[in-house]
Amino acid sequence: MTSEVDRPGPATSRRVADPWAEQGPPPEWLGDVSAGVEAWTRRATPDRVDDAEPERPTSEDPEPDHEAVARKILLDQLTGQARSRKELADKLAKRNVPADIATRLLDRFEEVGLVDDGAFARSWVSSRGAVEGKALARRALAQELRRKGVADEVAREALDEIDPDHEREAARALVRKKLRSMARLDDQTKIRRLVAMLGRKGYPPGLAFAVVRDEVGADAVDDGVPESEL
Repeated sequence: MTSEVDRPGPATSRRVADPWAEQGPPPEWLGDVSAGVEAWTRRATPDRVDDAEPERPTSEDPEPDHEAVARKILLDQLTGQARSRKELADKLAKRNVPADIATRLLDRFEEVGLVDDGAFARSWVSSRGAVEGKALARRALAQELRRKGVADEVAREALDEIDPDHEREAARALVRKKLRSMARLDDQTKIRRLVAMLGRKGYPPGLAFAVVRDEVGADAVDDGVPESEL
């Protein structure tokens, strides 16, 4: 039943229905405008911030196209210089390309001739063994190719193309260049350093001593090196 409240007014006033009589006690904000606005807009208060649900992404990030990424990596790596298959495989693994995709693409690149360990080995030997390059000998070149992942039999084919006369001339050029900075050293020191330098570059001891003998002087070399090493 709707209750009525008295309203002040003239003698002819009537009773007005109380809207909260059937809905229970009036809300706390009744009579407070700011509290009423807050209740109406449901403004978040500090003690309710944690209750707010985090925003959920409307869509998930698309899966990366591993094959497209891998193909671009390979083409970038092969631009300007040849590389061994192992070098390329290591690069793909470092970029988290799945192994099956890496293998499939490398196989495909081999089929079309973009990846060729034989050609890579020949190019490596030609450039690193050249006099104007590092002038490395066969042994040092073999070690480098092994580190590059080139199979021994493939590397051997490239190394067999080295001309022994060319290797000797490369050693001679190295010795002559080094001698220009040794003018103040005695012959024994020169010999020791020159032979050690050729050894680090992969030249066999017999060839190293023969070249140094020619450039420094046979008598000086024979006096400074034990007969068993000649």
